[in-house]
Amino acid sequence: MSAEQAFKARVHVMLKDGVLDPQGEAVRHALGGLGFEGVEAVRQGKVIELDLTAADAATAEARVREMCEKLLANTVIEKYSIEIV
Repeated sequence: MSAEQAFKARVHVMLKDGVLDPQGEAVRHALGGLGFEGVEAVRQGKVIELDLTAADAATAEARVREMCEKLLANTVIEKYSIEIV
């Protein structure tokens, strides 16, 4: 059995295309009010960083994917991507 290794995972969570993003729209409006013209759309998301241990990078990614499906992302309205760094 191999030893566990330390990994850092970065999860990017964004609303799916077509889902209304009121926070993004508020940011777009505020940018216009500050003189930043030409910003036609803003989508706001979140980044989650995790430090974890696993046997290898593939196992780490599989565990993080399970975390996303169960807690970190609302997969009905959000999409996510995972980076093992």
